[in-house]
Amino acid sequence: MPGPLSGFRILDLTSNVSGPLATMILGDQGADVIKVEAPDGGDHTRAGAHRRGGYAASFLNNNRNKRSIVLNLKHPAALAALKRLAAASDAFVQNFRPGVAERIGVGEEAIRAARPDIVYVSISGFGEQGPYAQRPVYDPLIQGFSGLATVQAGSDAARPRMLRTILPDKLTAITAAQAITAALLARQRTGEGQHVRLSMLEAVLQFLWPSDMASQTFIEDGLPRQEKASSLDLVYETADGYITVAVQTDRQWRGLIEALEQPQWLADPRFTTPALRAENVEARLQLTQAVLRGRPSAEWLDRLAQADVPCAPVLTRNEVIRHPHVAAMAIVEEYDHPAAGRLRQARSAARFSKTPAAIRLPAPALGEHTDEILAEVSYSPDEVAALRAQGALEATPEGKR
Repeated sequence: MPGPLSGFRILDLTSNVSGPLATMILGDQGADVIKVEAPDGGDHTRAGAHRRGGYAASFLNNNRNKRSIVLNLKHPAALAALKRLAAASDAFVQNFRPGVAERIGVGEEAIRAARPDIVYVSISGFGEQGPYAQRPVYDPLIQGFSGLATVQAGSDAARPRMLRTILPDKLTAITAAQAITAALLARQRTGEGQHVRLSMLEAVLQFLWPSDMASQTFIEDGLPRQEKASSLDLVYETADGYITVAVQTDRQWRGLIEALEQPQWLADPRFTTPALRAENVEARLQLTQAVLRGRPSAEWLDRLAQADVPCAPVLTRNEVIRHPHVAAMAIVEEYDHPAAGRLRQARSAARFSKTPAAIRLPAPALGEHTDEILAEVSYSPDEVAALRAQGALEATPEGKR
């Protein structure tokens, strides 16, 4: 059964993570994603570490369910081929630095001339205007600029801390995938395409606001300095490992006291209300930690679960992929790549009852589908050979299936 985006074609000129992950999500959901790559090695992540069979794990994990075509966009014939592909596509996605797409002839005006109702998507780091618009961007820069690094530190006074994952890149990808789908829905209703612009900075600030920008919300109250709430996070050491426990309601607090066998905490004036427990969070977490060190994780998790207290084990990456719950949810899938061998990947997160997402295609070799894709927009074998001879394509495709 085809996925919910089956029948839509996405022309993908992105590289690295934010763009490729966005289009992979659309591909997982059934879209025909055509990855347009340069002949000088293609997507930068192809050269990454953790390799097997000539493929980097980062490329494999961001580019399944796509077909690859190589076009040398410095060549007029390749630009003409790209525009012919755009005429047969529903969305065009690029993550060049602002202004680059226009300079190389693939800006909105040029692409919309080929298909007036196309959804044109620009993904950037800082956006198209302002003093940082033209700066090169990687994930840590957005973590620092957006305030995310100080959120991670716990206060404005503490040394900022980076997340040990590229959250801005991946969050931008998820936001972009939703925005592209929304723009396609709007086109279905109105018959008109539009330009979707999204920066990593915008995605992160939108992400932070619901939970981390409370003191910045009320305009008349000024902008207070964020004070440190606690020197502890919600990871607790047990006798043999780590667990996490989080309580908010009075009922959960009473359950924690019962599970930890600390009845005296009920009468402690520092903890009698949720507001007081938040105000005295440092003392509360320290007391909790002192008790949890006394028994193994499994025993605590069982006692806390019986008391209906929110809790979970803290797992390593190797542990989580083998956990019975992850297996029950069938979150991790295995399949064979023709060159990289047996792969393990997380499936598409959203589950559709009637149009399920699926891993249909492994990440492609560079230019693997060039001839196939050009044939779909009426290039004859002789015309493709002529393009290749002119230098508009790669010299020889890496592989065909």
